[in-house]
Amino acid sequence: MENKNNIKNKNVETYVGDMTKAIDGSEGIYIKKVIEEQEQQEDESQNLLLKSKKNRYFIFFSVFLIVCALSSLVFLIFLKKDIFTVSVKPEFAPIIYLDDTIFKEIGGLTKDQISQNILNEISSINIKPDGVLGIYLTLDKKIVGLRNFFTLISANIDQNQISFINDNFLIGVTNIENKNLFMLFKIRSITDVFGAIHSWENKMFNDLHGFFGVNITSDTKYLLTKNFEDSIIQNKNARILRDNNGNIVIMYVFIDDTSLIIANNEVSVREVMLRLSSSIIRK
Repeated sequence: MENKNNIKNKNVETYVGDMTKAIDGSEGIYIKKVIEEQEQQEDESQNLLLKSKKNRYFIFFSVFLIVCALSSLVFLIFLKKDIFTVSVKPEFAPIIYLDDTIFKEIGGLTKDQISQNILNEISSINIKPDGVLGIYLTLDKKIVGLRNFFTLISANIDQNQISFINDNFLIGVTNIENKNLFMLFKIRSITDVFGAIHSWENKMFNDLHGFFGVNITSDTKYLLTKNFEDSIIQNKNARILRDNNGNIVIMYVFIDDTSLIIANNEVSVREVMLRLSSSIIRK
């Protein structure tokens, strides 16, 4: 390519030189100038052509990027739900300070299997002395609320009467002397829920005995029909189901105006009361 250009330039120079010789000096200079201007215009045209090609490439590339961006935006809009669905640890708001928390998936389990699953967990897990463990039941990684819990265990309680009980409840375990399970509910007021809970007394043991580790046998079946009695636990009004030896089998205590605990020992009640009344978060 370079050789051809050189030959062309030499031919032009020879031609110009001959023309200059053939014509007097002024006309020769004019012709030479015209030829040089023509060559300059040809070079500029070539440069413009190259620039035009580059501009076209740039435009095509820009359009391509815009199309890709729009396609990605459409993809994100239509598949947003799938893209942003991630497995996360269930969120929860502890009612009291907990030293540890576990989550138990109960999908597909029966009432007896749920209670036995919890008891197995309690017996195997390490809880620090004087500590409290929180157990949250889950279905498909979602926390099970109180009403759903009652449905899962077929509780004999009229759910229309418990609208003043918060759906956020706690199944906990204290490790003071022994590991003991309790259930803590938040209520609007004692007056609002006392009637519903009192009506549940006759079936409370039947619904919850498995969670407190009491099997129904020929020796314990009398508890299914035995009446609760009034009592005082930690200076709070309580209703207690006792066995024939006077031991607490199950009880419920209104530990303050907005809190109800179901437990089987006074130690758990005292610890939960302390944690509810304490304004200091223990670390």
